Amino acid sequence: MAMDEETPLVLENSKNGNPIVNHQRDVHILSCAFLLIFLAYGAAQNLESTINTEGNLGTISLGILYLSFMFCSIFASLVVRKLGSKNALILGSTGYWLFVAANLMPNWYTMVPASLYLGFAASIIWVGQGTYLTSTARSHANDHSLNEAVIIGKFNGEFWAMFASHQFVGNLITLALMRDEEGGSTSGTTVLFLVFICTITLGAVLMCFLSKRTGKEEAGHPNSSASFVSSVATLFKSIITLLQDIRMLLVIPLIAYSGLQQAFVWAEFTKYIVKPTMGESGVGGAMAVYGVFDAICSLVAGHFTFGLSSISIIVSGGAFVQGAVLVWILLTHSVTGGVLGILYPLFIAALWGIGDGVLNTQLSALLGILFKDDLEGAFAQLKLWQSFAIAIVFFVGPYISLQTMLVIMFVALCLSAVGFLFLTLKVEKSFSYRAA
Repeated sequence: MAMDEETPLVLENSKNGNPIVNHQRDVHILSCAFLLIFLAYGAAQNLESTINTEGNLGTISLGILYLSFMFCSIFASLVVRKLGSKNALILGSTGYWLFVAANLMPNWYTMVPASLYLGFAASIIWVGQGTYLTSTARSHANDHSLNEAVIIGKFNGEFWAMFASHQFVGNLITLALMRDEEGGSTSGTTVLFLVFICTITLGAVLMCFLSKRTGKEEAGHPNSSASFVSSVATLFKSIITLLQDIRMLLVIPLIAYSGLQQAFVWAEFTKYIVKPTMGESGVGGAMAVYGVFDAICSLVAGHFTFGLSSISIIVSGGAFVQGAVLVWILLTHSVTGGVLGILYPLFIAALWGIGDGVLNTQLSALLGILFKDDLEGAFAQLKLWQSFAIAIVFFVGPYISLQTMLVIMFVALCLSAVGFLFLTLKVEKSFSYRAA
Protein backbone atom coordinates (compact mmCIF):
# COMPACT_ATOMS: atom_id res chain seq x y z
CA MET A 1 0.00 0.00 0.00
CA ALA A 2 1.73 3.18 -1.19
CA MET A 3 1.61 6.41 0.77
CA ASP A 4 1.83 9.87 -0.78
CA GLU A 5 1.80 13.43 0.49
CA GLU A 6 -2.00 13.41 0.68
CA THR A 7 -2.11 10.45 3.10
CA PRO A 8 -4.17 11.31 6.21
CA LEU A 9 -2.87 10.81 9.73
CA VAL A 10 -4.60 7.44 10.19
CA LEU A 11 -5.55 5.01 7.44
CA GLU A 12 -7.59 1.85 7.45
CA ASN A 13 -5.69 -1.35 6.79
CA SER A 14 -7.58 -3.23 4.07
CA LYS A 15 -6.20 -6.58 5.30
CA ASN A 16 -7.37 -6.64 8.90
CA GLY A 17 -9.21 -3.39 9.58
CA ASN A 18 -6.54 -2.10 12.01
CA PRO A 19 -5.64 1.58 11.85
CA ILE A 20 -2.31 2.47 10.24
CA VAL A 21 -0.47 5.46 11.65
CA ASN A 22 1.21 7.81 9.16
CA HIS A 23 4.74 6.92 10.29
CA GLN A 24 6.39 9.27 7.80
CA ARG A 25 4.60 12.19 9.41
CA ASP A 26 6.08 11.23 12.79
CA VAL A 27 9.59 11.15 11.30
CA HIS A 28 9.05 14.65 9.89
CA ILE A 29 7.83 15.96 13.26
CA LEU A 30 10.62 14.29 15.22
CA SER A 31 13.26 15.64 12.82
CA CYS A 32 11.90 19.21 12.93
CA ALA A 33 11.61 19.16 16.73
CA PHE A 34 15.23 18.06 17.14
CA LEU A 35 16.32 20.72 14.65
CA LEU A 36 14.65 23.46 16.72
CA ILE A 37 16.09 22.19 20.01
CA PHE A 38 19.60 21.45 18.83
CA LEU A 39 20.15 24.51 16.66
CA ALA A 40 20.05 26.32 20.00
CA TYR A 41 22.00 23.86 22.10
CA GLY A 42 24.56 23.05 19.41
CA ALA A 43 25.44 26.71 18.83
CA ALA A 44 25.61 27.34 22.58
CA GLN A 45 27.87 24.33 23.07
CA ASN A 46 30.21 25.50 20.30
CA LEU A 47 30.64 28.82 22.13
CA GLU A 48 31.24 27.44 25.63
CA SER A 49 35.02 27.11 25.30
CA THR A 50 35.35 30.63 23.86
CA ILE A 51 32.89 32.83 25.82
CA ASN A 52 32.88 31.21 29.29
CA THR A 53 36.65 31.14 29.70
CA GLU A 54 37.05 32.26 33.34
CA GLY A 55 38.35 29.25 35.23
CA ASN A 56 37.54 27.14 32.12
CA LEU A 57 33.88 27.37 33.19
CA GLY A 58 32.52 26.50 29.77
CA THR A 59 34.78 23.52 29.13
CA ILE A 60 34.41 22.10 32.66
CA SER A 61 30.62 22.54 32.53
CA LEU A 62 30.53 20.48 29.35
CA GLY A 63 32.74 17.85 30.96
CA ILE A 64 30.34 17.65 33.92
CA LEU A 65 27.42 17.47 31.51
CA TYR A 66 28.82 14.47 29.66
CA LEU A 67 29.87 12.68 32.83
CA SER A 68 26.30 13.06 34.05
CA PHE A 69 25.12 11.93 30.62
CA MET A 70 27.33 8.83 30.87
CA PHE A 71 26.07 7.73 34.30
CA CYS A 72 22.43 8.53 33.53
CA SER A 73 22.64 6.54 30.30
CA ILE A 74 22.94 3.40 32.45
CA PHE A 75 19.38 3.92 33.72
CA ALA A 76 18.01 5.83 30.74
CA SER A 77 16.51 2.75 29.11
CA LEU A 78 14.55 2.03 32.32
CA VAL A 79 13.17 5.58 32.38
CA VAL A 80 12.23 5.43 28.69
CA ARG A 81 10.49 2.09 29.17
CA LYS A 82 8.46 3.46 32.07
CA LEU A 83 7.56 6.78 30.45
CA GLY A 84 7.30 5.62 26.84
CA SER A 85 9.53 7.11 24.16
CA LYS A 86 7.23 10.06 23.37
CA ASN A 87 7.02 11.26 26.99
CA ALA A 88 10.78 10.73 27.40
CA LEU A 89 11.40 12.97 24.40
CA ILE A 90 9.24 15.76 25.83
CA LEU A 91 10.79 15.56 29.31
CA GLY A 92 14.29 15.43 27.85
CA SER A 93 13.81 18.73 26.03
CA THR A 94 13.53 20.59 29.37
CA GLY A 95 17.21 19.99 30.13
CA TYR A 96 18.30 21.84 26.99
CA TRP A 97 16.04 24.77 27.84
CA LEU A 98 17.56 25.05 31.32
CA PHE A 99 21.17 24.79 30.06
CA VAL A 100 20.75 27.55 27.49
CA ALA A 101 18.94 29.72 30.06
CA ALA A 102 21.86 29.26 32.49
CA ASN A 103 24.12 30.93 29.92
CA LEU A 104 22.25 34.20 30.48
CA MET A 105 23.99 34.35 33.88
CA PRO A 106 26.99 32.02 33.52
CA ASN A 107 28.67 31.14 36.81
CA TRP A 108 29.43 28.01 38.78
CA TYR A 109 26.07 28.14 40.59
CA THR A 110 24.02 28.18 37.38
CA MET A 111 26.10 26.20 34.88
CA VAL A 112 27.00 23.20 37.05
CA PRO A 113 23.41 22.33 38.18
CA ALA A 114 22.13 22.94 34.65
CA SER A 115 24.86 20.66 33.26
CA LEU A 116 24.05 17.89 35.74
CA TYR A 117 20.34 18.00 34.89
CA LEU A 118 21.02 18.16 31.16
CA GLY A 119 23.08 14.97 31.50
CA PHE A 120 19.93 13.19 32.71
CA ALA A 121 17.68 14.89 30.16
CA ALA A 122 20.03 14.13 27.27
CA SER A 123 20.25 10.45 28.22
CA ILE A 124 16.50 9.94 28.02
CA ILE A 125 15.90 12.14 24.96
CA TRP A 126 18.51 10.24 22.94
CA VAL A 127 17.46 6.75 24.07
CA GLY A 128 13.89 7.86 23.38
CA GLN A 129 14.89 9.13 19.94
CA GLY A 130 16.65 5.93 18.94
CA THR A 131 13.80 3.79 20.21
CA TYR A 132 11.06 5.94 18.67
CA LEU A 133 12.69 6.29 15.26
CA THR A 134 13.60 2.61 14.91
CA SER A 135 10.18 1.39 16.07
CA THR A 136 8.56 3.84 13.63
CA ALA A 137 10.67 2.50 10.77
CA ARG A 138 9.89 -1.11 11.68
CA SER A 139 6.16 -0.39 11.91
CA HIS A 140 6.20 1.39 8.55
CA ALA A 141 8.03 -1.51 6.92
CA ASN A 142 5.62 -4.02 8.46
CA ASP A 143 2.49 -2.07 7.46
CA HIS A 144 3.61 -1.73 3.84
CA SER A 145 5.53 -5.00 3.37
CA LEU A 146 8.85 -3.22 2.79
CA ASN A 147 12.43 -4.22 3.58
CA GLU A 148 13.02 -3.31 7.23
CA ALA A 149 16.75 -2.51 6.88
CA VAL A 150 16.07 -0.19 3.94
CA ILE A 151 13.38 1.76 5.83
CA ILE A 152 15.55 2.03 8.95
CA GLY A 153 18.33 3.45 6.79
CA LYS A 154 16.07 5.94 5.01
CA PHE A 155 14.34 7.13 8.19
CA ASN A 156 17.70 7.55 9.91
CA GLY A 157 19.01 9.39 6.86
CA GLU A 158 16.15 11.88 6.98
CA PHE A 159 16.42 12.39 10.72
CA TRP A 160 20.19 12.84 10.80
CA ALA A 161 20.20 15.10 7.76
CA MET A 162 17.68 17.38 9.44
CA PHE A 163 19.50 17.09 12.77
CA ALA A 164 22.89 17.87 11.23
CA SER A 165 21.49 21.03 9.65
CA HIS A 166 21.11 22.43 13.19
CA GLN A 167 24.79 23.35 13.00
CA PHE A 168 24.13 25.39 9.85
CA VAL A 169 20.99 27.14 11.07
CA GLY A 170 22.09 27.69 14.67
CA ASN A 171 25.50 29.00 13.74
CA LEU A 172 24.11 31.32 11.08
CA ILE A 173 21.98 32.85 13.84
CA THR A 174 25.13 33.14 15.97
CA LEU A 175 26.99 34.76 13.10
CA ALA A 176 24.16 37.28 12.60
CA LEU A 177 23.72 38.27 16.26
CA MET A 178 27.23 38.13 17.74
CA ARG A 179 29.85 40.81 17.18
CA ASP A 180 33.53 40.98 18.19
CA GLU A 181 34.26 44.24 20.03
CA GLU A 182 37.53 46.02 20.63
CA GLY A 183 39.53 44.59 23.50
CA GLY A 184 38.53 41.00 22.76
CA SER A 185 34.96 41.22 24.15
CA THR A 186 31.83 40.00 22.38
CA SER A 187 28.36 41.58 22.16
CA GLY A 188 24.95 40.13 21.35
CA THR A 189 25.12 37.01 23.53
CA THR A 190 22.06 37.89 25.64
CA VAL A 191 19.79 38.33 22.61
CA LEU A 192 21.26 35.18 21.08
CA PHE A 193 20.43 33.00 24.09
CA LEU A 194 16.91 34.46 24.37
CA VAL A 195 16.28 33.51 20.74
CA PHE A 196 17.60 30.02 21.47
CA ILE A 197 15.26 29.61 24.45
CA CYS A 198 12.32 30.38 22.15
CA THR A 199 13.37 27.79 19.55
CA ILE A 200 13.77 25.07 22.21
CA THR A 201 10.28 25.86 23.51
CA LEU A 202 8.85 25.48 19.99
CA GLY A 203 10.65 22.16 19.56
CA ALA A 204 9.25 20.80 22.83
CA VAL A 205 5.72 21.84 21.83
CA LEU A 206 6.13 20.16 18.44
CA MET A 207 7.02 16.85 20.11
CA CYS A 208 3.59 16.81 21.72
CA PHE A 209 2.12 16.11 18.27
CA LEU A 210 4.01 12.83 17.83
CA SER A 211 1.95 9.64 17.68
CA LYS A 212 2.29 7.53 20.82
CA ARG A 213 4.10 4.25 20.22
CA THR A 214 2.70 1.07 21.79
CA GLY A 215 4.69 -1.35 23.93
CA LYS A 216 4.48 -3.89 21.10
CA GLU A 217 6.13 -1.47 18.67
CA GLU A 218 8.88 -0.56 21.15
CA ALA A 219 10.43 -4.01 21.46
CA GLY A 220 11.20 -5.13 24.96
CA HIS A 221 8.82 -2.65 26.60
CA PRO A 222 7.86 -4.15 29.97
CA ASN A 223 4.54 -4.13 31.71
CA SER A 224 4.06 -0.77 33.41
CA SER A 225 2.85 -2.53 36.55
CA ALA A 226 6.18 -4.29 37.08
CA SER A 227 7.81 -3.43 40.40
CA PHE A 228 10.76 -1.05 40.55
CA VAL A 229 13.06 -3.80 41.86
CA SER A 230 12.16 -6.20 39.05
CA SER A 231 12.58 -3.40 36.49
CA VAL A 232 16.06 -2.57 37.80
CA ALA A 233 16.96 -6.26 37.77
CA THR A 234 15.77 -6.50 34.17
CA LEU A 235 17.80 -3.40 33.30
CA PHE A 236 21.06 -4.75 34.67
CA LYS A 237 20.40 -8.11 33.04
CA SER A 238 19.96 -6.27 29.73
CA ILE A 239 23.21 -4.33 30.22
CA ILE A 240 25.19 -7.46 31.10
CA THR A 241 23.66 -9.41 28.23
CA LEU A 242 24.61 -6.72 25.71
CA LEU A 243 28.15 -6.46 27.09
CA GLN A 244 28.52 -10.24 26.68
CA ASP A 245 27.46 -9.96 23.03
CA ILE A 246 30.55 -9.99 20.79
CA ARG A 247 28.75 -7.72 18.32
CA MET A 248 28.30 -4.97 20.91
CA LEU A 249 31.88 -5.35 22.16
CA LEU A 250 33.19 -4.86 18.62
CA VAL A 251 31.02 -1.80 17.89
CA ILE A 252 31.75 -0.02 21.22
CA PRO A 253 35.16 1.31 20.04
CA LEU A 254 33.50 2.93 17.01
CA ILE A 255 30.79 4.38 19.28
CA ALA A 256 33.50 5.83 21.54
CA TYR A 257 35.37 7.28 18.56
CA SER A 258 32.18 8.93 17.32
CA GLY A 259 32.04 10.72 20.69
CA LEU A 260 35.72 11.72 20.46
CA GLN A 261 35.33 13.24 17.01
CA GLN A 262 32.22 15.19 18.05
CA ALA A 263 33.94 16.63 21.12
CA PHE A 264 37.01 17.48 19.01
CA VAL A 265 35.03 19.68 16.65
CA TRP A 266 33.07 21.33 19.49
CA ALA A 267 36.08 22.17 21.65
CA GLU A 268 39.52 21.67 20.08
CA PHE A 269 38.68 22.64 16.50
CA THR A 270 36.87 25.84 17.44
CA LYS A 271 39.50 26.82 20.00
CA TYR A 272 42.77 26.01 18.21
CA ILE A 273 41.91 26.19 14.51
CA VAL A 274 38.94 28.53 14.02
CA LYS A 275 39.28 31.21 16.72
CA PRO A 276 42.96 32.17 16.07
CA THR A 277 42.22 33.04 12.42
CA MET A 278 38.50 33.95 12.33
CA GLY A 279 37.76 35.21 15.87
CA GLU A 280 34.90 34.19 18.19
CA SER A 281 32.25 35.41 15.75
CA GLY A 282 33.86 33.22 13.05
CA VAL A 283 33.09 30.07 15.06
CA GLY A 284 29.47 30.31 13.86
CA GLY A 285 30.48 30.50 10.20
CA ALA A 286 32.87 27.55 10.39
CA MET A 287 30.35 25.40 12.23
CA ALA A 288 27.66 26.36 9.72
CA VAL A 289 29.84 24.90 6.95
CA TYR A 290 30.34 21.81 9.11
CA GLY A 291 26.58 21.50 9.54
CA VAL A 292 25.82 21.80 5.81
CA PHE A 293 28.17 18.98 4.83
CA ASP A 294 27.05 16.91 7.84
CA ALA A 295 23.42 17.24 6.74
CA ILE A 296 24.08 16.46 3.08
CA CYS A 297 26.20 13.42 3.94
CA SER A 298 23.61 12.15 6.44
CA LEU A 299 20.87 12.29 3.80
CA VAL A 300 23.00 10.60 1.13
CA ALA A 301 24.36 7.94 3.50
CA GLY A 302 20.86 7.11 4.73
CA HIS A 303 19.58 6.80 1.16
CA PHE A 304 22.25 4.23 0.29
CA THR A 305 21.87 2.17 3.48
CA PHE A 306 20.21 -1.18 2.78
CA GLY A 307 22.04 -3.62 5.07
CA LEU A 308 25.32 -4.52 6.75
CA SER A 309 27.31 -4.61 3.50
CA SER A 310 26.38 -1.04 2.61
CA ILE A 311 27.00 0.13 6.18
CA SER A 312 30.53 -1.33 6.15
CA ILE A 313 31.36 0.45 2.86
CA ILE A 314 29.93 3.81 3.96
CA VAL A 315 31.62 3.73 7.38
CA SER A 316 34.96 2.81 5.80
CA GLY A 317 34.68 5.83 3.50
CA GLY A 318 33.87 8.18 6.37
CA ALA A 319 36.71 6.79 8.49
CA PHE A 320 39.15 7.33 5.62
CA VAL A 321 38.07 10.98 5.25
CA GLN A 322 38.48 11.74 8.95
CA GLY A 323 41.78 9.85 9.13
CA ALA A 324 43.13 11.91 6.24
CA VAL A 325 42.03 15.14 7.96
CA LEU A 326 43.73 14.15 11.22
CA VAL A 327 47.03 13.44 9.43
CA TRP A 328 46.73 16.67 7.42
CA ILE A 329 46.23 18.84 10.51
CA LEU A 330 48.98 17.01 12.40
CA LEU A 331 51.54 17.58 9.63
CA THR A 332 50.60 21.02 8.28
CA HIS A 333 48.68 23.05 10.89
CA SER A 334 49.86 26.59 11.56
CA VAL A 335 48.05 29.87 12.22
CA THR A 336 48.00 31.94 9.03
CA GLY A 337 46.24 35.13 8.01
CA GLY A 338 44.54 36.32 4.86
CA VAL A 339 42.28 34.31 2.58
CA LEU A 340 44.15 31.07 3.28
CA GLY A 341 43.62 31.53 7.02
CA ILE A 342 39.86 31.65 6.41
CA LEU A 343 39.62 28.85 3.83
CA TYR A 344 41.73 26.41 5.87
CA PRO A 345 39.31 25.96 8.84
CA LEU A 346 36.29 26.03 6.52
CA PHE A 347 37.67 23.20 4.38
CA ILE A 348 38.48 21.13 7.46
CA ALA A 349 34.97 21.79 8.82
CA ALA A 350 33.43 20.52 5.56
CA LEU A 351 35.47 17.29 5.55
CA TRP A 352 34.82 16.68 9.25
CA GLY A 353 31.09 17.13 8.69
CA ILE A 354 31.17 14.37 6.07
CA GLY A 355 32.67 11.93 8.57
CA ASP A 356 30.23 12.89 11.32
CA GLY A 357 27.26 12.45 8.99
CA VAL A 358 28.44 8.93 8.14
CA LEU A 359 28.92 7.88 11.77
CA ASN A 360 25.58 9.27 12.98
CA THR A 361 23.41 7.60 10.36
CA GLN A 362 25.28 4.30 10.16
CA LEU A 363 25.67 3.68 13.90
CA SER A 364 21.95 4.24 14.47
CA ALA A 365 21.00 2.02 11.55
CA LEU A 366 23.50 -0.66 12.65
CA LEU A 367 22.14 -0.86 16.20
CA GLY A 368 18.57 -0.88 14.90
CA ILE A 369 19.37 -3.85 12.67
CA LEU A 370 21.53 -5.88 15.06
CA PHE A 371 19.68 -5.34 18.35
CA LYS A 372 16.03 -5.10 17.35
CA ASP A 373 14.98 -7.12 20.45
CA ASP A 374 16.40 -4.54 22.88
CA LEU A 375 16.33 -1.12 21.21
CA GLU A 376 16.34 0.88 24.48
CA GLY A 377 19.34 -1.06 25.80
CA ALA A 378 21.28 -0.75 22.55
CA PHE A 379 20.76 3.00 22.24
CA ALA A 380 21.57 3.44 25.93
CA GLN A 381 24.92 1.76 25.20
CA LEU A 382 25.40 4.13 22.27
CA LYS A 383 24.98 7.23 24.42
CA LEU A 384 26.86 5.75 27.39
CA TRP A 385 30.09 5.23 25.45
CA GLN A 386 29.72 8.37 23.35
CA SER A 387 29.27 10.56 26.40
CA PHE A 388 32.18 8.84 28.17
CA ALA A 389 34.49 9.71 25.28
CA ILE A 390 33.15 13.27 25.04
CA ALA A 391 33.67 13.85 28.77
CA ILE A 392 37.29 12.70 28.48
CA VAL A 393 37.97 15.28 25.77
CA PHE A 394 36.42 18.14 27.74
CA PHE A 395 38.31 17.27 30.94
CA VAL A 396 41.65 16.29 29.40
CA GLY A 397 41.67 18.66 26.42
CA PRO A 398 42.75 21.81 28.32
CA TYR A 399 45.85 20.01 29.65
CA ILE A 400 47.24 18.43 26.47
CA SER A 401 48.41 19.90 23.18
CA LEU A 402 46.46 19.83 19.93
CA GLN A 403 49.09 17.50 18.44
CA THR A 404 48.67 14.98 21.29
CA MET A 405 44.90 15.02 20.87
CA LEU A 406 45.25 14.39 17.13
CA VAL A 407 47.50 11.37 17.71
CA ILE A 408 45.09 9.91 20.27
CA MET A 409 42.17 10.32 17.89
CA PHE A 410 44.03 8.77 14.96
CA VAL A 411 44.94 5.70 17.00
CA ALA A 412 41.34 5.43 18.28
CA LEU A 413 40.03 5.70 14.72
CA CYS A 414 42.30 2.89 13.47
CA LEU A 415 41.38 0.56 16.34
CA SER A 416 37.65 1.20 16.00
CA ALA A 417 37.75 0.69 12.22
CA VAL A 418 39.47 -2.69 12.61
CA GLY A 419 36.87 -3.85 15.18
CA PHE A 420 33.98 -2.63 13.05
CA LEU A 421 35.21 -4.34 9.88
CA PHE A 422 35.72 -7.58 11.80
CA LEU A 423 32.13 -7.28 13.05
CA THR A 424 30.56 -6.71 9.64
CA LEU A 425 32.74 -9.10 7.63
CA LYS A 426 33.15 -12.03 10.02
CA VAL A 427 31.02 -12.07 13.16
CA GLU A 428 27.66 -11.06 11.70
CA LYS A 429 28.02 -13.65 8.93
CA SER A 430 28.28 -16.26 11.72
CA PHE A 431 25.16 -14.92 13.46
CA SER A 432 23.26 -14.80 10.18
CA TYR A 433 24.29 -18.38 9.40
CA ARG A 434 23.06 -19.60 12.80
CA ALA A 435 19.76 -17.74 12.40
CA ALA A 436 19.26 -19.37 9.02
